[in-house]
Amino acid sequence: MAPAARRLRPGSAGARGHDRARPARAAGARLAALCLLGWGAAAAVAGPAAAGCVAADFVVALDVGHDRARPGAISARGVPEFDFNLALARAVLATLQAAGFGRSFLIADSGVPRVLRERSAAAAQAGAQVLISLHHDSVQERYLEPWRFAGRVRDHTTHARGFALFVSARNRFFGASRALALAIGAALRAAGRRPSSHHAEPIAGESRPVIDAARGVYRFDGLAVLRTAAMPAVLLEAGVIKHREEELVVAGAAFKADVAGAILGAVEQACAAGLPGAPAE
Repeated sequence: MAPAARRLRPGSAGARGHDRARPARAAGARLAALCLLGWGAAAAVAGPAAAGCVAADFVVALDVGHDRARPGAISARGVPEFDFNLALARAVLATLQAAGFGRSFLIADSGVPRVLRERSAAAAQAGAQVLISLHHDSVQERYLEPWRFAGRVRDHTTHARGFALFVSARNRFFGASRALALAIGAALRAAGRRPSSHHAEPIAGESRPVIDAARGVYRFDGLAVLRTAAMPAVLLEAGVIKHREEELVVAGAAFKADVAGAILGAVEQACAAGLPGAPAE
């Protein structure tokens, strides 16, 4: 994602949805507290529903960051971030569906610009239990250097590489969002992927509070796609595409498989923990 004018994607719910959402909010508050202990504790205490996870009924919304008109960061070799986001989202979707999460779906995969509030609203309208927004990262302008590729001068960075995960404390399922992000980060670490620390730097455009440095999880309360989501929500910056070496890594099938596997594992844990979903409107 481009470092400037970052990620504002709101959503909303109607009055009837409010009434139907009350049981989900109550269950979500209980589960959010449990999630502070980790998914294992949440699943253990959640009761009979935890053992009754039915993948076919658990809906995962995958938000494809940016669009063709506002493509996000431009990679070191001139590829728009949206292209990376879409390719990764398709790989994650295929993995989820192959594992039985057949109702999982993509948001904004056409690349046609949408009103920002439609992203989280689309997840709520489909009754998604989890929203994951997929992005690829950049760095602040001070860390960019020129280089020549394919006859053109472009910019790149050697300052940062690695993944980062963001959650918003203004999401009413913050505890569950945090647990979901931690589970994804732990699985990525287990797969040999490493988090970036550059979002915690005390500089303009960064300074994000760290939740778990080892698993690359940060708090970013202002991200509207997370803040307004009616379900646990996480934004993943999969890798820094301004880094010349990492750009090639994230474009590869092995990297996408690692990310898809990490998300699948976290979703399976979320399903077992009995996460509430947003009611369809």
